[in-house]
Amino acid sequence: MRAMTRIPTHGLSTARLHAVSSARAERLVNLVLCLLSSRQYLPAERVRRIVPGYADAPSDEAFFRMFERDKAELRELGVPLETGRTPGFDAGEGYRIARRDYELPDIDLEPEEAAAVALAARLWDSPQLAGAAHGAVLKLRAAGVEVDTEPSAVVQPRVRASEPALIPLISAVQAGQVVTFPHRKHPAGQPAARTLEPWGVVSWRGRWYVVGHDRDRGATRCFRVSRIVGPVRTVGATGAVWRPAGVDLLTIVAGSAQPPPVAHTARLWLAEGRAHGLRRHATVLGRMTLEGVAGDLVAVELPGHDVAARWIAGLGPDAVVLEPAELAAAVRARLVAVLSRSAG
Repeated sequence: MRAMTRIPTHGLSTARLHAVSSARAERLVNLVLCLLSSRQYLPAERVRRIVPGYADAPSDEAFFRMFERDKAELRELGVPLETGRTPGFDAGEGYRIARRDYELPDIDLEPEEAAAVALAARLWDSPQLAGAAHGAVLKLRAAGVEVDTEPSAVVQPRVRASEPALIPLISAVQAGQVVTFPHRKHPAGQPAARTLEPWGVVSWRGRWYVVGHDRDRGATRCFRVSRIVGPVRTVGATGAVWRPAGVDLLTIVAGSAQPPPVAHTARLWLAEGRAHGLRRHATVLGRMTLEGVAGDLVAVELPGHDVAARWIAGLGPDAVVLEPAELAAAVRARLVAVLSRSAG
C-alpha cells in the first residue's frame, strides 16, 4: 500500500495531523464497506448520507471535492470502483465495488507481514470487531442499502488463523529459533516428530505452510500448519536460524503441493442483471425463466466443486446450478448450512 497523501504541516500539531489522517483512513474504510456491501449503484448524494465523515462537509462543493479525492485514492490503491446506473431508478450515475473483483490474489508475505496478517485475522474474529462490522452493515440496511450478504462474509480474511501452531511458528521465525512439533503427513496418518529450522510462514490456496530446513531429512521441506497436531516447542538460542538469500518460500510450497483442481464445465441459470462477476467468465447459451424469474442459461468453466460451490452459494438466489448434480448438491448444502446457522 502506498503512503498516505502528504498534508501541509504548517501550523498543525502532530496530534492534529494524526487525527486528520485517522479520520480520512476511517472514512475510506467506511466508503469501501458501503460500496462493497451494496448490490446497487449508489449515487453520490446517497453515499454522503450513509458514510460517516461526509456529513461534516460544510457545503456541497466541499463534499464533492472530498468524494472525488477519496475515489481517486481508492483507484490508486487498486480498489475496483465501478460506475453505472441501477435499472429502474432515476437517481443518475452511481458507484459500487464488485466483491469478486475485490478479492486478493495469492500473496507471498515476509515473516513480519505474515505475523501482522495472522494477528489481524485473529482480531477480526474477536467479538469487539465482529460486533462493529455487524453494526456497520445494520446502518447500511437502515439507510435503505440492499446488502448482498452478512458482514462476516463481506469483510473476512480468506485464510483463517485458527490453527494453534500458527502464532508459535511465526514467533519462532521472528526469533530465529529451531522448532520441534508432531506432524501428520496425511490426515489419517500417525504423527511424526519434526525438527525444523523455520524460514517463514506463507499462505497458499487458503492454507498456511511453514517452510524451512528439515534437520531430520537434511533438506528443504514445507509442512501444512493444520496438520501439526501438538505443541510447537523452540530449541536452542535465538538468532540461530535465518532465511537464505534468494529463497522463494511460495515457490517451494507451490512445488510441493498437489496440482490445481481440474476445471469443469457447468450450466447455470443467472438472474437477469445479476451475478456480473460470474457472467464475465460465462458464455450465454440463451434466455431462460426459472420459477417465474427471467434470466439467462450460461455455461462456465469452474474449478473444483468446493471452490465453485463457495462462489456460487455467495450469489444466493441469483445463481442456480443446473448441472453437474454434484456441484448443485454442494451449493445446496452450503445454503442449508447458512440457513441453519441463521435459525440457530
